[in-house]
Parts: sequence; C-alpha cells; structure tokens
Amino acid sequence: MATKVIMPKLGMAMTEGTLVKWLKADGERVEKGER
Repeated sequence: MATKVIMPKLGMAMTEGTLVKWLKADGERVEKGER
C-alpha cells in the first residue's frame, strides 16, 4: 500500500525527493513530528 510521506523542502524549486533509507521496521508506526 502506498503512503504519502511529506518531506521538508531543501529549496524553493524542490518538488520531489527520494527516500534512500527507511529506519522503521515493517509495520512499525511513524508518529507525526518524529525525526
């Protein structure tokens, strides 16, 4: 299932990015504001 992940912009022209490493285990919850 696809899930929208909102990432901070690194510049005004940035429209998309790539996640290169996922630090959560499969099924583990991600809480709002986590770093």
